[in-house]
Amino acid sequence: MIDRLLDAAKYADALWRREERTAVAFESGRLKTAGVTEEAGVNLRVVAGGRVGVAGTTAAAPDLEELVARARASAELGERLDLAFPPQSPLPDVPTFFDRAADASLQQLIEMGRHLVERLAREGCQVNVAIEREVGETAVGNTAGARGGYAATGVSVTAGLIRIAADDVLMIYDEYLGADLPSGDDLEALVRSIEARLEPALTIVSPPEGALPVVFTPAGLAAIILPLEQALSGKTVLQGSSPLAERIGQQAFDARLSITDDPLARGGPASRPLDDEGVPSAPVTLVEHGVVRGFVYDLETAARAAARSTGHGRRGVFGKPQIRYTNLMVGGASGGVGAQHAAPLLGGGLISDMTDGLIVDDLIGVGQGNVIGGGFSHPVGLAYRVQRGEITGRVKDAAVAGNVYDLLKQIAGFGTDARWLGSRWSPSLRLDGVSVARR
Repeated sequence: MIDRLLDAAKYADALWRREERTAVAFESGRLKTAGVTEEAGVNLRVVAGGRVGVAGTTAAAPDLEELVARARASAELGERLDLAFPPQSPLPDVPTFFDRAADASLQQLIEMGRHLVERLAREGCQVNVAIEREVGETAVGNTAGARGGYAATGVSVTAGLIRIAADDVLMIYDEYLGADLPSGDDLEALVRSIEARLEPALTIVSPPEGALPVVFTPAGLAAIILPLEQALSGKTVLQGSSPLAERIGQQAFDARLSITDDPLARGGPASRPLDDEGVPSAPVTLVEHGVVRGFVYDLETAARAAARSTGHGRRGVFGKPQIRYTNLMVGGASGGVGAQHAAPLLGGGLISDMTDGLIVDDLIGVGQGNVIGGGFSHPVGLAYRVQRGEITGRVKDAAVAGNVYDLLKQIAGFGTDARWLGSRWSPSLRLDGVSVARR
């Protein structure tokens, strides 16, 4: 289909993708939904008269001539852009498809969910479990001769407890995420992780106040990582709003901080041999020992910035490609560990010398405020007080605040609990001098 579409389009690139999604959900310990959905579609981008147009369709038997006509009509109103499509190049070998995940039946996934419900059952707690398995195929091509494709599997298992006692609502969730089906040990570790978070959360203690050491777990790191994700995007650099735009080759962070986007990470949730624009995948070092090394680009932002695409174009069936990270590795590489389950709540060994401080496992309202500037101020969703090196209980009605660019200039330490959260690999991170206040 792609070959016929490109023959008709003259100067263009195209993507075809099919995804089958099997979803199982338990609410309050009972099976609520279980089913399979499938969707497929084609996205076409053309360059006509120096302008770019896009069209897409999910029709089972698409009219290719009509799709080309719509893309060309879109180009008449599109932006001017000197867009160069990549030629055919060798693609790296990266495992993205696992038979165990692809062959798992709906009944197997239901039984997996039931097992988790039984293991997590606690008096006074509501147990929720969601399991999703995706099997997909992707094909990409362009009129410069590039062709590529791959099959992929992905599995996510999210489990959690909700406990309501008077006016106190406690929610504890954790997840397994990977390209392959979790093993029995993975599921058991997920249970133990939730149990480890539940026990100290049953005791409520008053929050500390002041500029204090705070350990952000992999789940609680979103407020710290989000400003960096935005600042290291070529689109933000092109717009002139990235605080790191003029800092290539400069020491901007603590020398222990490294950030790499690695689409070839084994077992990575977003691993793939090429991006959705036909650019072969390769690891991209963004921050190396605290020094800013580069930014991620897709074809459009690279063309506008007189740079090269780093292979980070992602597109849906409708709309033009956008920059998207793959497997973002924070604090060093994964060491080939693969998809890991959740770790116990110990702060990754970072709390033993902490006189008074917090472990933050969840924040409320991440993504609001002056994200690009690095400032954050969020109420805690789930946090624990640490006193004299021990967790003494859960804190409520507290908030943490600070500026990422200031705090990351001197990192107090990385934990030993690195794992996948979404498509980000990171350990716990301890930052000293975070503002903690009661609400």
